[in-house]
Amino acid sequence: MSIFTKIVNGEIPAYKIAEDENFLAFLDVNPNAVGHTLCIPKQEINKIFDIQDDLYLGLMAFAKKIAIALEKTVPCKRIGMAVIGLEVPHAHIHLIPLNEMDDMRFQNKVSLSNTEFEELVEKIKENL
Repeated sequence: MSIFTKIVNGEIPAYKIAEDENFLAFLDVNPNAVGHTLCIPKQEINKIFDIQDDLYLGLMAFAKKIAIALEKTVPCKRIGMAVIGLEVPHAHIHLIPLNEMDDMRFQNKVSLSNTEFEELVEKIKENL
């Protein structure tokens, strides 16, 4: 069972932004930039291109909705999207507010307090 499935099941806390029957969006706890969000299918599927077409298209539409709210919330030039999938064997999309190309590098991390994470979640939810 992946760490993301444990989040879906409520076994591990997360800074949840939105969820529906099939998908969940939550803030990355080790973010590249303020607002770095992960969108996942609730069903544990290892690789993004193993997801059945209807679920895959649903995940993309869900991520788009989150990205639009994120861009309204976090000052940035645009929202970048990455699918890497090496660190957790559960398909996921990274949505990262970008002001420069280095914001997409997974070597640059920012640190936020618990309160900053919680306040950010509420601000993003207001823009959904």
